[in-house]
Amino acid sequence: MGDVLAGFHAVWEFESDSVLIRYERGIRTPKLFQALGERRIPLSAVEGVTLAPGRRGTVVLRLTPRAGADPLMEAADGQLKEGSDPYRLVLPAERETLAEYYADELKGLLTESGPAERHLVAAPEAPLQFKAYDGKASFDGTSVQFRWSWTGASSAKWKAGDQSFPVTGLSGVEWRSPEIFEGHLRLVPREPGSPRSAQPDQDPASVVFGLGYGPVHESLPFAAAVLAAVRARGPVPAVPAPARRDPADIAERIRHLGELHQAGLVTDEEFSSKKAELLAEL
Repeated sequence: MGDVLAGFHAVWEFESDSVLIRYERGIRTPKLFQALGERRIPLSAVEGVTLAPGRRGTVVLRLTPRAGADPLMEAADGQLKEGSDPYRLVLPAERETLAEYYADELKGLLTESGPAERHLVAAPEAPLQFKAYDGKASFDGTSVQFRWSWTGASSAKWKAGDQSFPVTGLSGVEWRSPEIFEGHLRLVPREPGSPRSAQPDQDPASVVFGLGYGPVHESLPFAAAVLAAVRARGPVPAVPAPARRDPADIAERIRHLGELHQAGLVTDEEFSSKKAELLAEL
């Protein structure tokens, strides 16, 4: 196609096999877009194109990426706000006819759908770093470093000391947006069954966010880069499914729980909740 379509905060350049997205720099441009700079999206990473009315006299052209094709979107896991979606191009409503033309052209070029077997969109390049509430995270392309802050780190993290995690020892990254309650970045070990704390503020393989710490435009590209490096190392070993409990043992425990309930030692709510947990183990 070789054409260019300019919208608010971004310009899309259409090629025969990809869309090059250049994000503008400016006070009104979302910080995530500014951090990304530009991204080339292969059409093999796209499974759909939509055009819909936007807000305040605009229309929105959007690419729908295939699951697993983009490490940034995989790490984000649906947590990005609409205005920070890097696959949206917002245009004035008077350009709807032109946007519709490009949408139809793109649809005619798409041939892939369903989950991608590997990342097809390049991840942000290392080195990367950001400041979390309880420490500083850095990534040089081969390992992740956590250096704890004396003002925010828990005693458990201080006791464990500063941490270094080679990519070869990881199976993934868990990113919870700082714009959501209990935001954090947690590294997932490659070895199945590796112990870790249930709470990120106690887990030396995690850093926690907070007001002004770990902002999306810093922590999400970081998570995406680590995730891409992990995936490039090869398939992650499958975690074996937990063994099923003996039905007779479950039945006995439910019977005993019922006795405690009848004796008034367990409330109705506790009885129902625990019974459901036991049945789920079958």
